[in-house]
Amino acid sequence: MKTSDSKEQIVKVENITKYFTIERPFLDNLISRKEPDYIRAVDDVSFSIKKGETFSLIGETGSGKTTLGRIVLKLIKPTSGNIYFEGKKLTEYDQKKLKEFRREARIVFQDPYASLNPRMTVEEIVGLPVKTFSDKSEEDRLDMVLNILEMVNLTPADELIHRYPHEFSGGQRQRIGIARAIILNPKFIVLDEPVTSLDVSIRAQVLNLLEDLKQNFNLTYLLIAHDFTVVRHMSEKVMVMYLGKPMELASVKDIFDSPAHPYTKALLSAVPVADPDIKIDRMKLRGEMPDAVNPPKGCRFHTRCPFAKDKCRQEEPNLKEIDNNHFVSCHFSA
Repeated sequence: MKTSDSKEQIVKVENITKYFTIERPFLDNLISRKEPDYIRAVDDVSFSIKKGETFSLIGETGSGKTTLGRIVLKLIKPTSGNIYFEGKKLTEYDQKKLKEFRREARIVFQDPYASLNPRMTVEEIVGLPVKTFSDKSEEDRLDMVLNILEMVNLTPADELIHRYPHEFSGGQRQRIGIARAIILNPKFIVLDEPVTSLDVSIRAQVLNLLEDLKQNFNLTYLLIAHDFTVVRHMSEKVMVMYLGKPMELASVKDIFDSPAHPYTKALLSAVPVADPDIKIDRMKLRGEMPDAVNPPKGCRFHTRCPFAKDKCRQEEPNLKEIDNNHFVSCHFSA
């Protein structure tokens, strides 16, 4: 598969695989002596992200999106494969280089309630990266916290810094998490379903804030989502994942205007339409996503695909280019 010009890349993921071992009780292992079972969370995934773009991973729960995002940040060690950040292999970083990388690459978590320490004030939460990764004085750190809170529209900042997370709404908590992520002016941020836990009424506000911050700070985003509406609003490029495998990779325009994989078409057909007079030909998927411990032979999507043929059940398709930078993992796509 072709990748972006290396001079433009900030992140490159190369043949990443992640298997989680299923732990059995000690006595079961002693008696059965069977080989351990594995959850095949991510299986041979490659892509690259250009500087300044938003690259989205989308798919159902269990598709491997979040695992892949955390592998990119080296929060989880891959079973195999390589990750490059600005052309340098992360797997070769020592502790000093890894600390520098942690300053340059940050994350905004999905749950604004679980991701903030309830025993820390806003000043402590947002200022923690400054304390950890720099030698700024306490006065300078406070100024940075106040400035970044103003940027994420948490005002009056000088009053809010002494409060605790439980004193804020979900939207405000997510803004605190965003402020914590960008306070050191990083280059790259993983957005792990940043608006999923928020009320619909404030999702657009947070998404617009993220777009503004991207422009102001020259950020690059890896967006993890299961909502195509969010992906369309935010992204330049999209990878559709299913059961740990990439199904389709293309620009956001190509994904919406000319989807090629049946799974992508099914996901898009499920997107709600505001106008009740518009009739959508819904493509319903049968059954549920198979077990990641024993994925289907051949194409992993064939058990739910309405167009599956014998070849799909026997032979796994490769991710092939069907148009300029439009890749599909399907035997019968055009």
